[in-house]
Amino acid sequence: MKPTSRPIGYWLRHLHNLIEAQFEAALAEERLGRRHWQTLHLLHEEARTPAQLTEALAPFGADGGGTVDDLTARGWVARGDDGRLTLTTEGRTAHTQVAARVEAARDLLMRGLTTEQYVETVRVLAVMADNLESARSTAGTEHR
Repeated sequence: MKPTSRPIGYWLRHLHNLIEAQFEAALAEERLGRRHWQTLHLLHEEARTPAQLTEALAPFGADGGGTVDDLTARGWVARGDDGRLTLTTEGRTAHTQVAARVEAARDLLMRGLTTEQYVETVRVLAVMADNLESARSTAGTEHR
């Protein structure tokens, strides 16, 4: 069966499920989920307030609350005097170790693709999403 014989919705959902499963397997040794990784990585980039973290995680359907609690219990995340969440020394070490597994999962996903192909795929998907979002917002104003 040719890949183009299935609609884009099939491939989007199928790929999403495969990515979730691959990341789950890559993170299983540390008993982490993808949201743990996303939270660790965001806090590795910079300290954030809980609200900033929630905003950054929103596109992934997560708010980070329970994840932050778990990472804090592990000693990987701490709250500074200014209220911002930051990685501890142990958290930075964990991030480095987990990052290697995440990179291996990403390498598997990218096998057979050039960086340019990946960038173009993401660009095309973003345009499609923008088209539908624009149509929804336009439809919402037409009914008023």
